[in-house]
Amino acid sequence: MTAPSLSAPQTVAAVLRNPRALSVEVLAGVVTTLALIPEIISFSVIAGVDPQVSLLASVVLVISMSFLGGRPAMVTAAAGAVALVVGPLVKEHGVEYLLPTVILAGIVQILFGVTGLARIMRFIPRSVMLGFVNALGILIFVTQVPHLLDVPWLVYPLFAVTVLIVLGLPRLTTAVPAPLVAIVVVTAITMIAHLSVPTVADEGAIGGPLPGITELAVPLNLDTLALIWPTALSVAFVGLMETLLTAKLVDEMTDTRSNKGRESWALGLSNILAGFWGGIAGCAMIGQTVVNVKLGRARTRISTLVAGVTLLVLVTALSDLMAQIPMVALAAVMMIVAVKTVNWHSVAPATLRRMPLPETLVMLSTVLIVVVTQNLAIGVAAGAVLAMVLFARRVAHVVTVRRALSSDGNSAHYTVSGPLFFGSSNDLVEQFSYGDDPAEVTIDFTQAQIWDASTVAVLDSVQQKYAEHAASVSFSGLDERSTALHGRLSGHL
Repeated sequence: MTAPSLSAPQTVAAVLRNPRALSVEVLAGVVTTLALIPEIISFSVIAGVDPQVSLLASVVLVISMSFLGGRPAMVTAAAGAVALVVGPLVKEHGVEYLLPTVILAGIVQILFGVTGLARIMRFIPRSVMLGFVNALGILIFVTQVPHLLDVPWLVYPLFAVTVLIVLGLPRLTTAVPAPLVAIVVVTAITMIAHLSVPTVADEGAIGGPLPGITELAVPLNLDTLALIWPTALSVAFVGLMETLLTAKLVDEMTDTRSNKGRESWALGLSNILAGFWGGIAGCAMIGQTVVNVKLGRARTRISTLVAGVTLLVLVTALSDLMAQIPMVALAAVMMIVAVKTVNWHSVAPATLRRMPLPETLVMLSTVLIVVVTQNLAIGVAAGAVLAMVLFARRVAHVVTVRRALSSDGNSAHYTVSGPLFFGSSNDLVEQFSYGDDPAEVTIDFTQAQIWDASTVAVLDSVQQKYAEHAASVSFSGLDERSTALHGRLSGHL
């Protein structure tokens, strides 16, 4: 049977009718689950909550987003970015403040999606996206390195076996995801040979009965609101930023489009559900999403639904088996994911030579800030601000003013070219020869546009300066929008 094209958009109904495509989705979900477990447990330590809490919250997040989310195949769980934000609150005031914080963050995310604010992602420049992707690859790789340090020597042959299978098996067959085969084989070797190497169990407790509905242990009053709102807003915006950037990345990887507004409100609702049944919020898990989409070749909601159900089964019925998975196998898979995540073309010398210097600076700055802070949201925000500043600086110098005198010398004609806004029009007032011009002056804006009130104020200043020299000035060539803006504001600023 010929394998279906996984690059084309697929529907759940079409996958359910195709056994080959269905097996790809199911196996991708299983692999994604195995990649999720150590990350979730590690992040629970950062957040200051019990690993079982994060695991259960992740089950709720993955399953609910499988039905509600706007980006199929994207993995959402208790993530490191959120853990970093809530950690100080839990440490200083206690875990009981986590539930109202998560609920408030979820409400903000719902409002963000419902009001359409998710569309601001279109203003993230390509250079920032490249920095985001490259920094992501570095962070994923670096976080796995500790699993290869100060460990028994047997870890290194197991690491080599995992890498060999993940890279070599796809040359023979793609019927089964190579990472899944590698993890199963290495786990079997470890168990049969009774090898003493670090396992998932060493990361934290994962067994035991499931907790029930999280109880609200703090009063809902203004004092509580004053305490939690800064953390709640941080959780909301960090989660949204990572989720929407990941959705955009998956859009590019799969050549499909997703509903960012739906993804936003769905994340908020899922976080509220996870807060009540689990206790912690989450957002898109970028590395695990790459595992699901790129290595597992998943394209639909089936893969994430399978991941959520598999995680639930592993946490409950198969926790003893899951605990025996060697960490080196999971680390090796994630390191390969990290290497595949980096956009190597963007950092190739030939590309850097052709790329405008400001865009390269933005990309490198984004990578550097993310790596230093270990926070993707901070790096992306800083990169976007830097990109806007550099863009405004470049645009400020594209306006030109040309002067021409009539043949009889009785009139002067100026031609202004370029976009006029606060950055480019501030020195426009200095481009005219007020003392040398004749009594009649015309300024032609056919090749220019007025974009803000700052420019209107500058044009008023130009008129005033000519009036002081007993000269009259007229503006011509303004387009309809510029004419309306100038007519509404001129003389009132």
